[in-house]
Amino acid sequence: MQIKIKKAKYHDSFVMPVQRCIAGEDVKNLSDMDILAVIIGNGNAGADVFEVSSGILKSLGGLTGISRAGIRELARERGIGLRKAIRIHCACELGKRAILESASMTHVSSPEAVWKLLLPEVAGLLKEEFRVLILNNKNRVLRKTVVSIGTISEAIVHPREVFRDAIREGGSAVIICHNHPSGVTAPSKEDIAATARIAEAGKIIGIPLLDHVILTNTSFLSLKEEGYI
Repeated sequence: MQIKIKKAKYHDSFVMPVQRCIAGEDVKNLSDMDILAVIIGNGNAGADVFEVSSGILKSLGGLTGISRAGIRELARERGIGLRKAIRIHCACELGKRAILESASMTHVSSPEAVWKLLLPEVAGLLKEEFRVLILNNKNRVLRKTVVSIGTISEAIVHPREVFRDAIREGGSAVIICHNHPSGVTAPSKEDIAATARIAEAGKIIGIPLLDHVILTNTSFLSLKEEGYI
């Protein structure tokens, strides 16, 4: 009599991530595939959860690709479907909110602190983006906003755009920032003129402009330190 040997599924060769963590392993030690498998939960008749997890990572180019994919784009992947796609999207959204929450109430005590705070957002941008940091009376960030995209000469930043959210949030002060994709930190005439206009509006409103920081991938420049404020 011939004995049929059942083909081992992908996960048969090792313990499932949830069980490993229950046994004491730190979640930080799990691979991207393991964590995604936990989020997906289960596979289907054609592929186990690890095959599904590995497949989607390869298909979409890793975690960054997964986070950028639309729900229906994810749903079309092997073994996913709408419910699991929504589950993955929710996990990505939680991560984004955790980052934003940790960034909020960050104390900014110097232009370098501003640069370090915003570098993950501006690094590699091909267009200038004008940002406002709204601060409380202890120089902690209440909110970050993007008020303009494009060079200041092309899209003039009006003071009302800078101070609108600061007023709503009850901000005590603001710091304005924008990136220079060229990598050159030297301010343009438009940068200097916009800074003067916004600083004057801040005096009238009672929400002072503390600084205007120009950001690049590798350096920064403070218009306050340069004497323009």
